[in-house]
Amino acid sequence: MSESVDRPNLLFILSDDHAPHAISAYGSRVNTTPAIDRIGREGALLGSVYCTNAICSPSRATILTGTYSHINGVPGIFAEFDYRVPTFVDVLHDSGYATALYGKWHLGESSGARPRGFDDWLVFPGQGEYLDPVMIGPDGERRFTGYATDLVTDLALDWLINRDPGRPFALMVHHKAPHRPWIPDERHRDLFPVGSIPEPETFDDDHATLAECVRSVRMSIADDLTEEDVKEPTPPELEGPEHSGERARWKYQRYMRDYLQCVQALDDGVGRLLEYLDAQGLAEDTIVVYCSDQGFFLGDHGWFDKRLMFEQSLQMPLLMRWPAEIPAGSRCDAIITNADFAATFLDFCGLDPGSALPTAQGRSFRPLLRGEHVPDWPESMYYRYWEHRDPSHHVPAHYGVRTRTHKLIHYYCDGLGVPGASLEREPSEWELFDLEADPHELVNVIADPSNASVLAELRDELDRLQEFYGDRPYEGPETPNPKWGGA
Repeated sequence: MSESVDRPNLLFILSDDHAPHAISAYGSRVNTTPAIDRIGREGALLGSVYCTNAICSPSRATILTGTYSHINGVPGIFAEFDYRVPTFVDVLHDSGYATALYGKWHLGESSGARPRGFDDWLVFPGQGEYLDPVMIGPDGERRFTGYATDLVTDLALDWLINRDPGRPFALMVHHKAPHRPWIPDERHRDLFPVGSIPEPETFDDDHATLAECVRSVRMSIADDLTEEDVKEPTPPELEGPEHSGERARWKYQRYMRDYLQCVQALDDGVGRLLEYLDAQGLAEDTIVVYCSDQGFFLGDHGWFDKRLMFEQSLQMPLLMRWPAEIPAGSRCDAIITNADFAATFLDFCGLDPGSALPTAQGRSFRPLLRGEHVPDWPESMYYRYWEHRDPSHHVPAHYGVRTRTHKLIHYYCDGLGVPGASLEREPSEWELFDLEADPHELVNVIADPSNASVLAELRDELDRLQEFYGDRPYEGPETPNPKWGGA
């Protein structure tokens, strides 16, 4: 081994909006991802990993810092990362690691919010472009020729080839794909033809028992996917509310075709990185991580996008390989959140998370990956979505708790939360799901008196978690939001 076992390399591949149910290792019915699957086959697949705020920028800030949105200052995509909050990359760099970042940053573009702690970095401005993208680095902007997913992989491989071999490395390969607008590369355009993609079981969910503010979200496959999204005008015969179901099916096939083609290029890139590690004899010394910043609705409940605390949005894929310690083909189903990543990466790299990153709110799940029993490991997780000021998706602010068996969600303020908006609906709504009896979250049982005891327990647990993480519950329109003030 080129480095001692307590100083392994870290290759962290992060995609955007890649739902676990579009990964074959997680049981996908719609595609296969052999390279991503390989990480789990030769390491571990984690089956109960959840994001603390299901939108790109907040999740990335949480991954870097190990803190919730109210601590790191990134509650939504319109906020910039608080440079005063330390990251696990800062710690690794200061401890001697060679560090680099290529791809999506999306945590602000001012000088104070740009990547730090990296020996080299090139990132997309904002969301970035799929074709011939501009990238920003320490020396300014450059326009590249090619396809974004391939370019990010090329940059990562170039850096690996030219790095200082005397230092362990921490390489962040952070893709745009498969984020909207789902523009595939040419080599995959014949895959997943229209009409061939299975629909999810909940595609025709009528949302009848859900909170009113959830029934009003603008994430409908039928009505909110645009002509730009599906790359074709909707046939005139499918227009009108009476054709909603047919229109949804027509759009779904085109949306999913492009989404899955973007995923395929992503899987190709993962394969190229794994092949390089093999060829250079680095596989034994390198922790390989594949993850997405949150899940995504792939027609589930008739929706696309994320944000809501439903399973398809909440769950993150996470596969990890390190032959020195993680048993091949293992699975971990402990409840883990993206706030736990930073501590875990530091722990694997030979550093004590508590002293190295004392601001982090998560804890290392390294013992779980070794197959150890951790008696005090959490049996619940806390979630909070803040970006109700964005009118494009009309998703209300909410927070909630998920346990092994149940989920309680509190939607507060009005359905949009824009300052000055009138409270046209009940300002506070709740949902309760029995995940054992109703794993697809089709029936809100908040009003069922037989659930009174479990509801009381979940309310107590929600209060406990908010106190534990230092998050202030919503108490009225004057309750401050991170970086914003007001509701």
